[in-house]
Amino acid sequence: MEIFLTYLKVFLVGGGICLIGQILINLTKMTSARILVTFLLTGIFLEAIGVFEHIKNFAQAGATIPILGFGSNLAKGAIEGAKSSGLFGALTGGVKAVAAGLGGAIFIGFIIGVISNAHSKS
Repeated sequence: MEIFLTYLKVFLVGGGICLIGQILINLTKMTSARILVTFLLTGIFLEAIGVFEHIKNFAQAGATIPILGFGSNLAKGAIEGAKSSGLFGALTGGVKAVAAGLGGAIFIGFIIGVISNAHSKS
C-alpha cells in the first residue's frame, strides 16, 4: 500500500506541474521556451529559498524529473561552488552539477537526429 501512495504522490505532483504548463500554453500567449525558462527559474528560486528540498522529499521524482529539478540542481551546484571557490565556483558549480544530465540529453538528441528523417515544414 505504501508504494501505491508513493506513486500517487509522484503522479499528482508531476502531473500538477505539467498541468500548470498546459494551462500557461492554453490561456496565455507565452511560448514554450518562455514557459520552460519560467519553470527553470522557479526551480532555482525554490532551491535558493530552501523550499525545494521539502517538495523533493514529498514528491520524489514527481518534482525532480521536470525542469524544476534541473533548475534546483543548477542552483545547488552554484551555491556549493560559491562556498568552496567563490565567484568562479558559483559560475562553474552549476554546470558541474548538471553536466551528466546535460551531456546525456545532447547525446540522445544527436542520436535521434541521426536516425530520424527530419525535414522542414515548408
